[in-house]
Amino acid sequence: MLVFVTTVILYVFGFVFLYGVIRLGVRHGIEDVETHRVNQVRAEELAAHQDRTFARENAFLTGS
Repeated sequence: MLVFVTTVILYVFGFVFLYGVIRLGVRHGIEDVETHRVNQVRAEELAAHQDRTFARENAFLTGS
């Protein structure tokens, strides 16, 4: 009987531990995605700014 109770307790704690590990992994994954999204927006803004600067400095290439 003691072995059965011990097995059940370890089984339940194992699932609780596994749930915590999965939850932690998902949270870190979501944080990484949000960080990547912010960096992507910054990169797009920088590229647009560089394009405008290039067009201003080299107006003869734009045909204006």
